[in-house]
Amino acid sequence: MNSHAFAALAHIPILVLPVGPIPRAAFEKYAAEIRTFDSIRLGDIPASMKDERARFMPNPLSSGHLYLSYPSHPSPPRHMSLSLFRPSHFTLGIIGVAACSSSYSITSALEQFENTVLDISPEGSTFPLAKVCFAFEDEESARSTGLGNTLPGIVSIPSVMGNKKIYIGTLLADLCSHILAELGRVYHVLESPVGNEYLNSTLFPTLPSPSEMPLSLSSGNLGYASYSSQPELDSSGLAAPGAQIKRSSTAAPGINHTTSFIQRQSTLSPQAVRKRASAVGAVSSHGRLYKILGDFFLLAGRTEDASLWYAEAIVLFKTGQDPVWHASVLEGMATVFVLDAWSAGQGPQSSISNNGIKEPWADIYEQLSQAIALYHKAPVPSDLSQDHSLLALTYCTAVMRQTSLLFCTWSTKGWGALAFASMLQPGSTSYTQKMTYDSSWTNLERISIVSGVSRSQIANTVSQAHGPWLLHLGPHERLTILQSMASIYSSLGYRRKEAFILREVISCIMDLIVCGREENDLLRKSDIGSAGVGSRSENGDEISIVGKGAVGVRHNEVLEGNQSILKLLVRACKVLGVDLEAVCVAKATDGTSSEVGSGDNSSSAVDDLDASADVAKESFGWPELQVGVIREAIAVAEALPDPLAVAQISLSALKTMHFVLASSDQYHLYQTAGRALAAMRRRGDAPAVEYWAVNPILSITLLPLPLHRLPIENQFSILTATLSATDSLLSGITDPFLYNPRRSSGPQSKNLVVQGEPIELTITLRNPYVFDLEIQSISLSTTGVEFESSPISALVIPPNTLYPITIIGTAKTQGTLVFRGCIVQAPWGAPREFLLPVPTDADQNLLARRQSAVKCESGRTKYWGLDSRPWEKDGRRLSALLPSLKKPPQFLQCVVVPEQPLLRIRWTSLTHGAVMLYNGEESTIRLTLENISALPIDFLRLSFEDSTIGPAQEALSEGELSVFETYETEFDLLHRKAFLWRNEKETTNILPNQKVVLSVTCVGKVGCAHGTVHISYSQVNREHEEQVPASEVFYTRQLSYPVTVTVYHMLECHDLNLMPMIDVDYDDISRRVGNSVIHFLPNDDPEEWCLFAIDVRNTYGLPFEVTFENEQTGTKSAAVSSTVPPGSMARIMLPVKKFRLSDDQISQPIPTLSDRQFVVGKSKLSIEEEQAQRELFWYREELLKIVSARWKETNGDRHGDLSLRQQRLTLPMLKALRTDVMQINLMLIVDSPDGSPQELDYSKGKYIASPNEMLYLRVEVANSSLSPLVMALDLIFDPAEQVLSEGVSSNIAIGKLVPDETKAVEVPLCFLCTGRFEIGAEVRIMGALKDSRAGTSRICISVREDG
Repeated sequence: MNSHAFAALAHIPILVLPVGPIPRAAFEKYAAEIRTFDSIRLGDIPASMKDERARFMPNPLSSGHLYLSYPSHPSPPRHMSLSLFRPSHFTLGIIGVAACSSSYSITSALEQFENTVLDISPEGSTFPLAKVCFAFEDEESARSTGLGNTLPGIVSIPSVMGNKKIYIGTLLADLCSHILAELGRVYHVLESPVGNEYLNSTLFPTLPSPSEMPLSLSSGNLGYASYSSQPELDSSGLAAPGAQIKRSSTAAPGINHTTSFIQRQSTLSPQAVRKRASAVGAVSSHGRLYKILGDFFLLAGRTEDASLWYAEAIVLFKTGQDPVWHASVLEGMATVFVLDAWSAGQGPQSSISNNGIKEPWADIYEQLSQAIALYHKAPVPSDLSQDHSLLALTYCTAVMRQTSLLFCTWSTKGWGALAFASMLQPGSTSYTQKMTYDSSWTNLERISIVSGVSRSQIANTVSQAHGPWLLHLGPHERLTILQSMASIYSSLGYRRKEAFILREVISCIMDLIVCGREENDLLRKSDIGSAGVGSRSENGDEISIVGKGAVGVRHNEVLEGNQSILKLLVRACKVLGVDLEAVCVAKATDGTSSEVGSGDNSSSAVDDLDASADVAKESFGWPELQVGVIREAIAVAEALPDPLAVAQISLSALKTMHFVLASSDQYHLYQTAGRALAAMRRRGDAPAVEYWAVNPILSITLLPLPLHRLPIENQFSILTATLSATDSLLSGITDPFLYNPRRSSGPQSKNLVVQGEPIELTITLRNPYVFDLEIQSISLSTTGVEFESSPISALVIPPNTLYPITIIGTAKTQGTLVFRGCIVQAPWGAPREFLLPVPTDADQNLLARRQSAVKCESGRTKYWGLDSRPWEKDGRRLSALLPSLKKPPQFLQCVVVPEQPLLRIRWTSLTHGAVMLYNGEESTIRLTLENISALPIDFLRLSFEDSTIGPAQEALSEGELSVFETYETEFDLLHRKAFLWRNEKETTNILPNQKVVLSVTCVGKVGCAHGTVHISYSQVNREHEEQVPASEVFYTRQLSYPVTVTVYHMLECHDLNLMPMIDVDYDDISRRVGNSVIHFLPNDDPEEWCLFAIDVRNTYGLPFEVTFENEQTGTKSAAVSSTVPPGSMARIMLPVKKFRLSDDQISQPIPTLSDRQFVVGKSKLSIEEEQAQRELFWYREELLKIVSARWKETNGDRHGDLSLRQQRLTLPMLKALRTDVMQINLMLIVDSPDGSPQELDYSKGKYIASPNEMLYLRVEVANSSLSPLVMALDLIFDPAEQVLSEGVSSNIAIGKLVPDETKAVEVPLCFLCTGRFEIGAEVRIMGALKDSRAGTSRICISVREDG
């Protein structure tokens, strides 16, 4: 049964057949016009017959309808037993459609039509009851078709006819009239005693053959009385064998009912007559006869008469002796109820309403439930297997009818006209067309609430048809039932149930395919006979071998319909979470397909990113069930056979489910796909599958060029600017800010490659499978400038490993080169491009947010039903609401620069690149360079690097040093370099293949262990190329020469001291050891000088001669030399004239040699302390300018400088070095014998006096400042108790002194005893708040008896 419409019992099936050589488009056109008539008014049916054929004819004024259906195929012969039980199941009428032309006459069409009807109608069949052929005229040959000739059984339809639809409707009404007439003849036979006995003989009886009818009936002379009020069965009803039944005069010219059951059965030979059943002749009930009468009235559209006879039949069936026929009567009554409701409520949806508690369809549902129960418990003789099949068919049909009642009510949102239309006309309202556009759970539940029918009720009803009943059905009937069940489950939104049924549908289809193939094999073998033997190749093709040494014949399989089976398979598997279309078939014109990771592009880009796509994948479904489904799918594809589908399914499973597949399953799927693709290749099939594995590209990395080949970008402005030492050595701290956010957000460094030179890229591949992954070829996908590289072929990646490969290529022109990804091709597959973007910070942040959102949702968010499938769940995640990147993805980019020259170091003056120096010693390194390229060099510049620069720059960048330490560190970087290039104006132009020699000075520096000489060179002026604007850049290369430096620290200076020359004890100095040296003062005032003293220690194994020099403005140069033996220490003393710096100079802050921004130090210094620190710094700098030191080997020529910058200056040293504001001169005066005053004897820095002698202390104060000052004098005697003086010794007023003015104060005094005395004088500025002392002076006196 092709259609399980609810009102199928009231439909008259009419089969439309093509006749002759009619084009398919023409046949579909004419057949569509015929099928537009789904019902015919009873008033339009001709009813001019007067005999038994008029029994079911409608009244002229009847208001009902006759319902038509147009099946696509006739009923199978095995259903002939249902001819009386279910007449609506068979083709009651046949319409042939022919297109007549000049080459195809109407006579030929009629003859072919008759033959076609005989071919499709089984022997002994009652049906069809009427037939007619419609011959449509061809417009091109309208005059020569012969349509004017009138032949019985064919109706000509001219092409010039304007409205053919009305005429076709009239012809259909005539055909239905003859069908109703033949129903009357059938019933006339059944109401005879013999017919009634046959009717009650078996469960599913058929009409008796003419040989088993009584002679009186067969000859037409006598007849039995009728059991009804209808006329008796006369000779016209039962003709003798071979007699022709005359057409009624009221019939249409072309309508022919010669296929009536009398004529068809009279043609049977006596040998074909069945044996009469044993039940014939027994007392029979009239219940079945009344039931058939009700069925015929239902087909005739007379529902009142049908309801009446159904009621009579139910009364007789209540005894329970015939439950099957009883159930059929209940089905007919349910159909009558719907037809009456349709006639009464035809119109808007609200035309039928129910205000009661009970649903209006409840009675029909109960009737059908009773019918299903009767079918279920009906006893069937065990020896009749055919009855089992037919009983199962009627049971399943009843279940589908009950399901149709509920489903039509549910889908049309309630009981009404739309529901009736769905029940009556299944052609335009099939189950598949009932699927709503909005299949969400909310919408389906809303429909259930509105209609009053729940989805579960419909599903429970249709599930009654699934069970052991299906095993008794034939393959076609089982397929039809399962197909209808799957459609209903799909419309209800029960996708899992639909998938379960679809798997059984596919199983039935494959059974039919296998059985049909076996039948064809038997027929083919029977045709071949003993001449050959048939065999089947491993790819499923049939091969016939016609004898030994003969040519084998390959019989290609019919592929029509395979794709439909595969679509069902894909749909069923998707519900279970298995995507069989993950690997598609590449198109013939397709180049490569692209994907951004997964991912995913989506995504996804990032596939999404596929790729993103490997992030937090959640499993769906049961892996055991999914693996079983995959095996079934492969078995189906192999049975078709479709090797391409086998490969596609196997590879799709490997791609999407490799993480749950066992090792054996992965091996099996991979081998199965390989065998299928190999079979296709042997057969010469061109289609190929896309790259099936997961994204194998994990990363693409551009290997950095060797340092001597790496181009460096430079601005053209550096050609005219002078590169200072600050820029080169303080490059790590040139930013004036300690933290600069703009610098951290600047552009990333560019990847620079040189035109015409090879570059290497490392591609990291991955294989997540347990087998060796074969790659046929892999190449780079680039855009921008032309890039030439050779693809890698025949690559095998070991299982579960990361596999790096290297591709070498060359950029042919200059510009921008973009590496988008790789193009990968598997064996027998299509190439595919995998894009690998370089994620930016924003991309990584967004990816991290999405990963966090997915992890957050995975544990606490549950999705309902099939929404939990991965491809459905992704669209409903909260992470999908995150903003997507609007910018296009960024890929690995390279800037291809013009061709560059190449230098090499041909020779050096160093052995093994090592140099050994003393601290402060200088050595010359000579480098011989050779230009080995074809380009000249016109730019050459040297820069240096040593091991002391890095720690110093790091200490400066940390900002933890004090201001003084920072200055010393920067001074050491700028003025004490380990390498120098003093001949910067040497030749910088190097022609191709030319050699030049460069001289580099290396200075011994403590802490320097190694260094590097960097030689930057380029061709700036390119006359043969287009000139580059001055605002742009040029590129240089850098050649580096490492040098290992060993510096011996042999001399150490420490214990620096500065003391006033007046405080020097000459006796003590004379008692020093012989290695101490003093350079005595000239005949100057000792108070204007100070003594510079420092210790020099020799820590080396050789003696060294050290020399200290004093080069001071206004004085003669002085030098002190001393030889320091190994392990010894010498005290060097050198007189330095005191000096005083201006207030403006000492008030300046300690400078910085870089442009850094300093922060406030951690130690808070007062203003006085900060001023003292500045004063110490500036006096120390001035002292280091005056005093210098150098060394020399005692027995050699090696020499160098000795650094004094490690020495620190203290406040006492500052006082000894600095000249006071007020110059104080102390002297002792004694009266001479002649009475004139004279200075006391002065020897070796002290006065010689006698005790108890009257002396005068003369104090001369001179103002050496630029402003007038008021001064006061304080005198200090030590020991004071042994000195007798006149007047006060403190606050002695001197008065106001203008600049360069001198005043003297004399104080008489007397020493009371012998010994050593000291007299000191301090001058203070009157009115000063703090530190008012402006000058001091001190003298020593030795008081002796002999003085």
